[in-house]
Amino acid sequence: MTIFVSKLNNTTQSDELLRMFGAFGSVSSAEVMVDKMTGRSKGFGFVEMDSDDEANLAIGQLHNSDFNGQAITVKKAPKRS
Repeated sequence: MTIFVSKLNNTTQSDELLRMFGAFGSVSSAEVMVDKMTGRSKGFGFVEMDSDDEANLAIGQLHNSDFNGQAITVKKAPKRS
C-alpha cells in the first residue's frame, strides 16, 4: 500500500520516514519529495509498505501525530490512473 504523508517539517529526510514507518512493519520505500531546482523539501512524501494491515496500523497511529515539530497528515495515497 502506498501512504501519503503531508505537513512534513522542511528538514525531514526520507530515511526518517523509513525509520518511523518501519516501526509498524516492512517498508519497501520512503521518499520525501523535493523541488528539483532548489533541492528543498516540498513538505510531503510517500511511503510504500508491503502489508496493508501494517500500513493501516501505521496510518491509524501516525495521522495527526507530532513528527519533527509538525502535526503530520497520514493517509492512503489515491491510486494512480
